[in-house]
Amino acid sequence: MIKKHLVFFMFVSLVLFLLTTGCSSVQVKPDITPAKRSVEDYVKDDVDYTIKAVYDPWEGFNRVMYKFNAQFDNYVFLPVLGAYKFIMPDFAETGVSNFFNNIDEVFTLANSMLQLKAEKSFQTAGRFILNSTIGILGLIDVATPMGIPVQDEDFGQTLGYYGVGQGPYFVVPFLGPSNLRDFTGTVTETVAFMVVDPFNFDQNSEYEIPYMLLDAIDTRNQVSFRYYMTGSPFEYEMVRLLYDKARKVMIDN
Repeated sequence: MIKKHLVFFMFVSLVLFLLTTGCSSVQVKPDITPAKRSVEDYVKDDVDYTIKAVYDPWEGFNRVMYKFNAQFDNYVFLPVLGAYKFIMPDFAETGVSNFFNNIDEVFTLANSMLQLKAEKSFQTAGRFILNSTIGILGLIDVATPMGIPVQDEDFGQTLGYYGVGQGPYFVVPFLGPSNLRDFTGTVTETVAFMVVDPFNFDQNSEYEIPYMLLDAIDTRNQVSFRYYMTGSPFEYEMVRLLYDKARKVMIDN
């Protein structure tokens, strides 16, 4: 799944900003190398390019959000992630990732069933049962060494499976590339998680913020992408195209 819990990310962004004031000694701020030449030096208005073949009517807004996300990532998220990695031993990081990945199996199972994908449903159910029991609430991934592969299904893919078009490309604040269909899927899964409330946060509200913070940090920890590391003037277009192609492949499978 594209690990995107929209509601708490919007909230967590504010909390993370405050946390950075206490993380100055371990900040990790990669250099953002600007493009050496502008896009206009390479692109002609009267030529159609494959890299531009994505429906992006909100491009002006999306480019602003892309730059905003890059700055937020560089000056807020990555310093907090640096503090997290400095404090947490490697085995603990792995355990945290396994725990949240195991929770995501529930969404994968539900969407696999909605798409009538029996094999993926059985594999995902098996992974969840094994990792939740033998793997101690998902802290240890025992299913993968046993040959049960990780599946990846989300509600955006379910909508695509039933013929819902992807709609306009959309760079979501804090979350990054998406489209209208996938964004709808993300919001739907977020609302479903809040309604089901599997951890009973309504009665244990003191655990809700730590859970959301840890999930947000772990999500970023599992994504190796860093903004502007190539210095290419076409990074926005490349990310847009790769996201579009990847989602089409995921839906076809």
